[in-house]
Amino acid sequence: MLDHVAYAETIIDGTKYTLYAFSVLTWTLIFFKIWQLARNRSYNQTFNDAFWDSADLTAAENLPEDVARGSQARIARTGFQWLRESAASMGKSLKFHGQPAELLEHALLVQMQKEQHSMESGLTILASIGSTAPFVGLFGTVLGIMHAMHQITASGSTSLEVVAGPIGDALVATAIGIAVAVPSVLAYNMFLRLVKQQRVELENFVTSFMHNAIGKD
Repeated sequence: MLDHVAYAETIIDGTKYTLYAFSVLTWTLIFFKIWQLARNRSYNQTFNDAFWDSADLTAAENLPEDVARGSQARIARTGFQWLRESAASMGKSLKFHGQPAELLEHALLVQMQKEQHSMESGLTILASIGSTAPFVGLFGTVLGIMHAMHQITASGSTSLEVVAGPIGDALVATAIGIAVAVPSVLAYNMFLRLVKQQRVELENFVTSFMHNAIGKD
């Protein structure tokens, strides 16, 4: 009987510690994503203003490093690098065979996909925690109620004082699971919306960059 009680308590405590770990991971990701996306947006705004205020693409390519930061700057560097390599290859490399506009667009879109992947990092974890935490909590509650029933049976009493305490303790796991899941789901939806907004901005930048680069050529 004692072994059974100790085993049940160990599993219930393990469930709660798992939920605590989920909570720490959730809030760590939330603060990191807020910092990452806010910093990237600030960098993009600064770079975008400086880029389009430049006299030409040559001036835009040589913007100082403290301005040329963020996802838009990295996409622009990819575009400038492609233009340099394309001009140097003179059609000798298979990489540059085809319509220049389509090849440039492909290079820019590949870099944009990398930037989107970076912005979306961690969102899958938030979604997973948001969907599984309530069930982990429910699992702990079920085990807790089973454990409480064994204790009640052993005590031989079914009075409210005897029943309420163990059952109440068992329900704590479900409450913790819900408390962990709610901020995870809310944060996931908020960050997904912010990532989509920044992706639209990157798509607009790619389109504008191509028009100017092809026009230059």
